[in-house]
Amino acid sequence: MSSKADRTTISAISTPLGGGAIAIVRLSGSRALQIIEALSHKKDFSPRRATLCLIYDGDDLLDEAIVIYFKAPYSYTGEDVCEIQCHGGSVIAKRILELTLEYGAVLAKNGEFSKRAFLNGRLDLSQAQAIAKMIDAKSLRAQKILARQLKGELSLFVENARDGLYEALAYSEVMIDYGDEDLPKDMLQILFDKIDSLLLRLQRILSHSLARRGIFEGFRLSIVGKPNVGKSSLLNAMLCYDRAIVSDVAGTTRDTIEEVLELDGVQVRIIDTAGIRKTQDRIEQIGIEKSKEAIEQSEIVLALFDSSSEFEREDEEILDLLFEVKDKHILIVFNKSDLPQKLKKERFEGYACFALSAKSKELDCLFEALKGLISQEESQEILLSSAQQIQSLQSTIHSLEEAKIELENGVLELFSYNIKDALKALGEITHPYESAELLDKMFGEFCLGK
Repeated sequence: MSSKADRTTISAISTPLGGGAIAIVRLSGSRALQIIEALSHKKDFSPRRATLCLIYDGDDLLDEAIVIYFKAPYSYTGEDVCEIQCHGGSVIAKRILELTLEYGAVLAKNGEFSKRAFLNGRLDLSQAQAIAKMIDAKSLRAQKILARQLKGELSLFVENARDGLYEALAYSEVMIDYGDEDLPKDMLQILFDKIDSLLLRLQRILSHSLARRGIFEGFRLSIVGKPNVGKSSLLNAMLCYDRAIVSDVAGTTRDTIEEVLELDGVQVRIIDTAGIRKTQDRIEQIGIEKSKEAIEQSEIVLALFDSSSEFEREDEEILDLLFEVKDKHILIVFNKSDLPQKLKKERFEGYACFALSAKSKELDCLFEALKGLISQEESQEILLSSAQQIQSLQSTIHSLEEAKIELENGVLELFSYNIKDALKALGEITHPYESAELLDKMFGEFCLGK
């Protein structure tokens, strides 16, 4: 931890201001206990014990509060920490905060308590991020997964994976340094098997995390299809009100339209996209590009086809687009089921398919399918909860794939180089090699008082 953090005691209100019955003012740093003693005119605080005491504003009584003192290093931040549990509202907590500043504390920045816990080794980055996301969790399932991360599940996995990579690196260095010696003949195969096994596990974790990232931030669902297939009608039917313009004129929707729906306690952001087709209209082309971007950013894709029309070239283009989609749930919807049926369904084998009429607004089968995707039981596989974790894992996988190539070519020096890159990238999930400015940015996304 920096010397600046050693000299500074920080203070903040850790509960929302407003109508709550209790508010908490938290201090962390070497002067935390001294400030509490000055506020309470009291000096016999026992560590980890709740003490009922009076809080004074100078000589005037301000409040009766409970104070808890956590002696370093047995606290959230690893420093001396004091919490004042005062009466709620906004006036008392604000005044207590002002008094702590008058007695020498400085106002904490967003996430500064968690940053100090990280710098003091009380938390690694994955645990700190789990805490931040638990506050904004969108569902109970997200909360349970984040609790596993806070307990250290992800940290333990990263530690074990890095141990395996260090072992592989040691094997490689031995073969480089003692290539002329009589080494076991199967050492190269052992090395290859170790990397291949870890790579498969990491790829599985990445695929699972990309498919389930909506658990933490809400799922994104894109409605795609050729023009005039009924995408806007389906959006309106799902929302139970007319959000999008519905017209028989192809190309009416030229931009994406987004609305939020809640299914089984999880937010689903529905994106109605522009019809995908070849066109010379520049504005419509921009809308189509946005549609493709929406597919990339979504976890669920609803692909609409007009079951009352023959299969056309534009339908084929949609299927080609779906074929390129990876790590997403794809549902095929045959719209206009209330009309005479002409579309041949054989082209859609392998997909989950549903027939409905957006016009009639009878969507029970579709909603049940969506709830099944969103509410499916979570496996015990590791699940990454942040974009930074996913990016680090992608970099690790890339380095290991390069390492496998060099190993197959027998170039052990480059194999070792790529293993070192993989070690660095994987380690950044828990202990990033970042500057102080980047750490400030990471923890600046946390809420105040945490």
